[in-house]
Amino acid sequence: MEKNLYGIMAEFDSATELVDAANKIRLAGYTKTDAFSPFPLHEIDEALGIRRSILPLLVFGGGITGLLSGIALQVFVHYIDYPLNVGGRPYLSWPSFVPPSYELTILLAGFTAVFGMLFLNGLPSPYHPVFNVPRFALATREKFFLLIEAADPKFEYDDARKFMESLEPQEVFDVPE
Repeated sequence: MEKNLYGIMAEFDSATELVDAANKIRLAGYTKTDAFSPFPLHEIDEALGIRRSILPLLVFGGGITGLLSGIALQVFVHYIDYPLNVGGRPYLSWPSFVPPSYELTILLAGFTAVFGMLFLNGLPSPYHPVFNVPRFALATREKFFLLIEAADPKFEYDDARKFMESLEPQEVFDVPE
């Protein structure tokens, strides 16, 4: 069973119990953990030791890339490739460069946000092993679940199961692959 085991999951009745248990799991040294709740819990990130995402930096980089590529494209077209003096307007008319550069900034930042989020979250992922536990269907309605993955370096089946039971959950489940 251990070779086909994804992890051990515990079911809790309240958000407070889940956050307290998550703090205890992090203090015990487990790093590959996850929590499931019917509504967002802002304190669960700190309780599980989840670091901030690099997505804002990626979006900023995408925006800067869009801005610079918009300016570079216009400078190339209006000054280098096809300089055309219309009505005495200068070749590098910076006020006219603002709208296209702004649009490319927003476009590339938006694409970076969407595709970066999909990549960092490992999506699309239509299947997750926790769906093999029948009671997990209650995670979207009223129950709270905490998972320790078998891929965790500290994971030993017997120790992890005893530790999960010591957190006094409603029930502890083995999560098959």
